[in-house]
Amino acid sequence: MKKLFCLVLSLVLALSAASALADTFRVGVKQDVYGFGYLDEMTGTYTGMEIELGALLADALGYDDIEYTTVTAATRGQMLDNDELDCVIATFTIKEERKLSWDFSTPYYTDAVTVLVETDSGIVDLSGLVGKVVGVSSGSTSAKALATAMAEAGLIPAFDASAFDISTFSAGVSFKQFDDYPAISIALSAHDIDAFCVDKSILANYKTADRSFIADSFSPQDYGVATKKGSDLSAKVEELVCGWLEDGTIAGLIEEWGL
Repeated sequence: MKKLFCLVLSLVLALSAASALADTFRVGVKQDVYGFGYLDEMTGTYTGMEIELGALLADALGYDDIEYTTVTAATRGQMLDNDELDCVIATFTIKEERKLSWDFSTPYYTDAVTVLVETDSGIVDLSGLVGKVVGVSSGSTSAKALATAMAEAGLIPAFDASAFDISTFSAGVSFKQFDDYPAISIALSAHDIDAFCVDKSILANYKTADRSFIADSFSPQDYGVATKKGSDLSAKVEELVCGWLEDGTIAGLIEEWGL
């Protein structure tokens, strides 16, 4: 009887845990992009437009609770694949190659890639990056976007974009990868790299009186809510995002956060 009781108790606890998990909407977000996803280390509170968008989705989908998990460009897709997250709302740019692996909603925000430099470097546009080392986030598409823009401007040799390899590319500009944005910013200050390249809305967090954006921006970046490929959630998220784009809800969030 004791064994039977323990077995029943274990089953009840397992079902209870599964039910609690199912009632929690698990969202992957950024922790270091103010205005989109930012974590206050003192309070453990996330804030930003994407944080509020996640809360709206959780409420509209009928979840009792929401759980935010910090992701990076290198981890977000894998965590979706491993069912650790229900969706990712983390300045995740929609790309055709990414659509092969994950579902994306209609874009809720459009940005563009640019470059941040120390003002005293004298770099003011793409031409100043020839022969330089540029810091980028691991798993991002920024390096390819920058190299493409430089090639199109005739500053570096044309290359096969489909065969682009960030770790070996050195045809007129080279790249160094980092795990997160603060690490790139530190490397820029230490002159370990010559420039910091990513979406302008992200770079704005690292703009100081001694730093400048170059004159060029390129490669428009459409941010979408990412869900597991073929999941039932994908269509529901798409319907909600489209509705909020139409009724001005998302425009209100963008205005609220000064994006």
